[in-house]
Amino acid sequence: MSFDNDDAIYQVVINHEEQYSIWPDFKEVPAGWTKVGVQGAKQVCLDYIDKVWTDMRPLSLRRALGEQAA
Repeated sequence: MSFDNDDAIYQVVINHEEQYSIWPDFKEVPAGWTKVGVQGAKQVCLDYIDKVWTDMRPLSLRRALGEQAA
């Protein structure tokens, strides 16, 4: 099965930097990534990410900037 298949089932995954991605459901999630519990067609997953990932900066950068501001 291809990674770029609109008909495949995907999982939404997140890493320790709170960056999101999609991953084919038939493949094991790579180390460092965790399923968030949303799965479905590619567009369903992308729509979810678009809704929840409002700040694309990595978590470490957001924290560093927050510490500088304090």
